[in-house]
Amino acid sequence: MIDSRDIFSVSSPEQFSAVAMEIFRFQAESCPPYREYLRLIGADIEAINTIEQIPMLPIELFKSHNIYSASSEPQIVFTSSATTGMTPSRHPVADLTIYERDFIEGFRLFYGEPEKWSIYGLLPNYLQRSGSSLIYMVDRLIALCGRGGFYLNNYRQLLDDMAADPRPKILLGVTYALLDLAEQYAPKLENTVVMETGGMKGHRAEMSKTELHKVLCSAFGVDKIHSEYGMAELMSQGYSVGEGLFAAPPWMKVMVRDLNDPFKVLDIGRRGAINIIDLANIYSCSFIATQDMGIVYADGTFRIEGRVTDADIRGCNLLVQ
Repeated sequence: MIDSRDIFSVSSPEQFSAVAMEIFRFQAESCPPYREYLRLIGADIEAINTIEQIPMLPIELFKSHNIYSASSEPQIVFTSSATTGMTPSRHPVADLTIYERDFIEGFRLFYGEPEKWSIYGLLPNYLQRSGSSLIYMVDRLIALCGRGGFYLNNYRQLLDDMAADPRPKILLGVTYALLDLAEQYAPKLENTVVMETGGMKGHRAEMSKTELHKVLCSAFGVDKIHSEYGMAELMSQGYSVGEGLFAAPPWMKVMVRDLNDPFKVLDIGRRGAINIIDLANIYSCSFIATQDMGIVYADGTFRIEGRVTDADIRGCNLLVQ
């Protein structure tokens, strides 16, 4: 059995690769949909010796299959947001202590001890549904902070509470709600990190990250907009402290695949579809082919540049079909 402590003690590429290979062999046997996917694409498990050779599971399968590697019943099932008529993704979690250690350790890496902050969550669409991993994370971080809270559409109360709080603050908001706040109040925020976590579909017209951050910086009187990169299908999060450049914790690796050949990993600096290895997904599947487009740089940082469109996809996802 893989010890989850090995995940969070990863401190080198060699150590990451060793743990990833161990998890791959475990999940290739213990996760039925992943095992079937590997069979359908004719993967030779024994011949796979590097992380670049590991086949990534199409993220769409979290909507149609039970992506789970544990023998016990899940403690919780996280779900993605979905527009009307769409099927949400489901991510069963065998051990919530792994998720909690994941996001707390990840937060510490980028922002230090949670106790030093107050966190204010402006996440209306997440609050209005059940099963959000983001709400679970922010709720626990707020509890560790001891200050802050969630706000639905009560912007005036949010601004009053933040103004009365002398501590350093993080305003973590879904994109469309931050834009609403900016347009309605244009508050000049002091001693505050503004962090957006995406989310425009169905609420506002899409805009580029550069344009979005320019609007928010001007309205809030801040130099940079931070960002959080996460999803229901992943346990781990990446963070950007500005300019749209993300970094991942040591137990999460981002790679880029070729759109013409979904099994080919592209060289550093080339644009393609994002693959993620998340070691903390130990009891679901750690090897995910997302639908995001992006670029990975030599130092491991990455940018997200939109979504894979139908026109982009020329490979085949056998299990999805």
